[in-house]
Amino acid sequence: MGKSKSRKFKRTQFSPNNKHGNNAGEEAIEKVEEEGEAFSSAGDLLEKLQSPSPDIREFACASISRLVQQTQVIPSFLQRDVVRCLGPMLLDKSFAVRETAAGALRNLSACGGFEVCDDMVKQDIMTPLVALLKECSAGFHSNSVLSPKSKDEQKNYTEDVANEAINLLWNVCESSSRAVSVFSKEGLLDVVMSCLERHSENVELAVSAAYCLQTVTEDNPELLCRLTPSSLQVLESVMMSSQSTMEHLLLRTLAAGCVWNLKSALPSSSQAETLSAVMRILSNSLEVDAGQAILELKEQESRRREEGKEREVQPCSDRPGEETGSREGDGMEDGDEEMGKPNTSADNDISDLFPPKNEEVKQATALLSAQQTSLEIIVNMCCSDDPSDDEWEELSSSDESDMCAESSLCECSGVQVLSPLCLSAEIHTALISFLLPEKVLKKTEFPSSAALDTCMKSPAWKSLIKKMHRVQCRALFCLHNMLSVMEGEALGGVVALQALAEHLSQLVFSQPEIPKEDEFLEAVTSAVRSLLQIMASRNIPQCMSPQQLIGLCEAAAQCSHTSVRVNAIAILGITGSTLAKQHHTADKLQMIGSFLLQVATKDPSLVGTGEALDALFDVFADGVEAERAARHIKLLPALRTLQPVFKAKMRKEGREKYSPDQLCVLDNVKVNLRRFISYLETLEKKPSP
Repeated sequence: MGKSKSRKFKRTQFSPNNKHGNNAGEEAIEKVEEEGEAFSSAGDLLEKLQSPSPDIREFACASISRLVQQTQVIPSFLQRDVVRCLGPMLLDKSFAVRETAAGALRNLSACGGFEVCDDMVKQDIMTPLVALLKECSAGFHSNSVLSPKSKDEQKNYTEDVANEAINLLWNVCESSSRAVSVFSKEGLLDVVMSCLERHSENVELAVSAAYCLQTVTEDNPELLCRLTPSSLQVLESVMMSSQSTMEHLLLRTLAAGCVWNLKSALPSSSQAETLSAVMRILSNSLEVDAGQAILELKEQESRRREEGKEREVQPCSDRPGEETGSREGDGMEDGDEEMGKPNTSADNDISDLFPPKNEEVKQATALLSAQQTSLEIIVNMCCSDDPSDDEWEELSSSDESDMCAESSLCECSGVQVLSPLCLSAEIHTALISFLLPEKVLKKTEFPSSAALDTCMKSPAWKSLIKKMHRVQCRALFCLHNMLSVMEGEALGGVVALQALAEHLSQLVFSQPEIPKEDEFLEAVTSAVRSLLQIMASRNIPQCMSPQQLIGLCEAAAQCSHTSVRVNAIAILGITGSTLAKQHHTADKLQMIGSFLLQVATKDPSLVGTGEALDALFDVFADGVEAERAARHIKLLPALRTLQPVFKAKMRKEGREKYSPDQLCVLDNVKVNLRRFISYLETLEKKPSP
């Protein structure tokens, strides 16, 4: 139904921490499993938080931290007011207790999801969290609390506590507008900036701060009023840092995302230069061949292990060859290592979210995160803010937010700003000059088979497989948005568009079966839909046959996500409309029409039904071939049968399940269905063509 809508990404919320869930937490889980009663275990652990012994309080926090990673256990803790019990622990006299308490709350916020985060804010977790963060920030400028950790290193409790607290802050701000408001009013911007300033000494803390800052700076005019030149200087310093590690590449990418969110706060005189700096960072991030980098890091790991083989103490294992893998990459903690026990409480749903212990895996993860973030920033850059009244999604309020941000900034600082609408030409030029369309296209390819095989063979590296596929999907979404907002000539003209169609055809149809992963299907159908729209509007022939596209749409029809099914329907609508203008296409139109009728009849969502009907109107609106095909598939009697069912479903489900904007579109479909049936009835009276 009209052009496809640009995709916009929010920062992902989840960042659970496995750092403090050592053997104590593992024993607590075993206790739950043995007794079959999480409620009593929750009560026992929460009681231990009141112990006069800091070691027992730390033990309780660490156990809770590990337990709440089991989502079925979370309700028992929530019933016992775990947030109000752990909140005071953030200001405990013991720094170790503070750190483990912050880690437990971080895991609770990550594994509990948006509702738990919002509930945490309602239970006033922000009051002790704000106090802790301000204390940590003050501690950065005094003598930080150090504690012996081993012969060769010391533990900086102030920075480690701050890292846990910043991650907790990030999670709750992602889920709660109230938390974001508290962030702005309590001056936490200065705290986050002080964490970013430590990027040379503690890149892990700086990365956590950058993630948090990217979240709170999105569509936040209240924060723009509090932005100072010194804050922008900190971000500029981070963006100009020269360290070559993948973690620093990720940090620079996140800083670029923050600057993009804050673009309205920049004087017009510096916006072009800043935009160029942002694009350069994104380009550098996407330039790295992740597959090759992963293979090199794996070789580096093998050399390191070989060189340190005699120096390392190997834990016991029943299976040869797995000792090192368990220790360094698959959840082994310091406490576990001393006990000679690996972490056995794996959760398939969240294992890839844990911070990696292996240094090489850590660098590979940072690289893939940097590339994913870069692609998401470009997606948002190319996201059209002009809502179309023929879209299913609710109208975006981003235009109003941008105007409010600009107005607020002018009132607060008197700075002359450049409207985001005036940036479009500059963004277009910058994307082309830094070769970003080509680099995005390169990332849409399937991950390196050699890298996938290498990761598959090592438990410590397996989590990278999902991340590599996610980068590919983000690149496809990015391609979709670029196609939606950029002129075909800017993308290389007719030849380049046809080559792109060949590329997407290879992605989808070169496999023995069409990939059925939801995320991939949504991404690739979005890209194909946008490309076919451009090619159809310019009468450019494309290589994908109707039979192939129907195969793709059949796979998409099984997807539970309505957006995937809507994309598939639109793809067939575009293809059918093009075929209807050509000669000798009735057979192909029959295939398309039959599929669309099936979707209109069986799709569980009114949105899918409405989209299928709208596609039928477009495909069979005119033309001799369309008339022949419509008669052959008995389109008129099928629509007569469907009409009362569609009306009844709208009356029954409309106001309960769908937004006012969606209902408006559905009402239009209902009216057009009546008119289209009348049109077909008129054709029925004519002699067969």
